[in-house]
Amino acid sequence: MNYSILYKDTLLNDILPFWERYSIDTQYGGYFTCLDRNGKVYDTDKFIWLQGRQAWTFSMLYNKVEKNPKWLEIAKNGIDFLRKYGSDKEGNFYFSVTQKGEPLVQPYNIFSDCFAAMAFSQYAIATNDEEIKELAKTTYFNILQRIDNPKGNYEKNTLTRPLVGFSLPMILSNLVLELEGVLSSEEVNKTIDYSINQVMEIFLDKKTGLIFENVLPDGSHDDSFNGRLLNPGHGIEAMWFMIDIGVRKRDSELINKATDTILKILEHSWDEEYGGIFYFMDAKGYPLQQLEWDQKLWWVHLETLVALAKAYEHTQKDEVFNWYQKVHNYSWSHFSDPEKGEWFGYLNRQGEVLLNLKGGKWKGCFHVPRAMFQCWKSFEKIEANNFKK
Repeated sequence: MNYSILYKDTLLNDILPFWERYSIDTQYGGYFTCLDRNGKVYDTDKFIWLQGRQAWTFSMLYNKVEKNPKWLEIAKNGIDFLRKYGSDKEGNFYFSVTQKGEPLVQPYNIFSDCFAAMAFSQYAIATNDEEIKELAKTTYFNILQRIDNPKGNYEKNTLTRPLVGFSLPMILSNLVLELEGVLSSEEVNKTIDYSINQVMEIFLDKKTGLIFENVLPDGSHDDSFNGRLLNPGHGIEAMWFMIDIGVRKRDSELINKATDTILKILEHSWDEEYGGIFYFMDAKGYPLQQLEWDQKLWWVHLETLVALAKAYEHTQKDEVFNWYQKVHNYSWSHFSDPEKGEWFGYLNRQGEVLLNLKGGKWKGCFHVPRAMFQCWKSFEKIEANNFKK
């Protein structure tokens, strides 16, 4: 099977046209993300991290696939909205705003800032806009200032159990590569070293080979709901970030360690009864507080496809490719919607569609197109190498 053609065609002829057709707010700027199966808007609120993600997606594709003026215009629609309505006076990005841009939810979620920074950086590459480049830089350093207390005044937890979350170190390992064009090489290398240490030494448990979602500051585990929490999709996604860093540093040891971790997480989190990857798990097998723990989510499977494609590209291990085919077959037969376009986001444990939306508060124009692009590019290289053999 020619995987590169499948991913390329799906990206260009299915996924992007869906978002181009239904998500652009021509009246107030930005994007609608709450789209039903047919692309109809069912809620007009705008979630800032999804605005950043979509602006990044179209800027990135303009930079890396084709200088398509329509894509740049779509990206500009989001960039202008983010600049105008996305943040408070201190430059912290809101979680959500109304269709017109009035603030709804305060800047408690630092991921709004992360995706705004990514969007600004890619758009600056596309346009050579120095002002946007500065904005990307300022937003990045603002994120670093909040690294020890990401939610700031909006943090609900006391200091009694000072758990540290995996999400921010994970995203920094990708964010810093995204912002390489606007940061000094010293800053890039410093953040890369920090991210590798956090991800591969602090959150990767040496005993089990699994990534924990929360650890105590010294990397030890707390025997509590949050302390035992595993998020397989997060762990696997972080590993393809590590592979990218390994390629950049020509560090085969890091690439191999990340590959081994992908396989370990998959072996642990694959649902042997119904197929697919569990959303959440408890490290000791106890009941979880997340009632949606056994759902099968689009992004978890897409990030796994990217991770396995990259791991196979760089290691050529049969075990990796066998897992790739297993996850590919499950994902394409359950999430893809050839009838109406794009992918479903939420399945129950049995693999039946739970919500037939194409976008909402958490799902936007990001994971699907990014995975299509990444898998396309990895398989182009894999297929070229196999052809040479």
